[in-house]
Amino acid sequence: MKLIVNGQSHEVAAETLAALLTELDFQGGWLATALNGDVVPAKERDRCRLTEGDRIEILSPMKGG
Repeated sequence: MKLIVNGQSHEVAAETLAALLTELDFQGGWLATALNGDVVPAKERDRCRLTEGDRIEILSPMKGG
């Protein structure tokens, strides 16, 4: 299915947000995720179903100032 991840188009097989993170090799409990503008808590990612054209943002904290 085709998704927009962090502003870039991706063709993926993942059906859930948790599976997408694994497929795109994002790891760590410190990630923040949003689906179509709505924050998805880490504990809900395995139940968060994806559909064609969804927009996903994956954010990680950065050091520095």
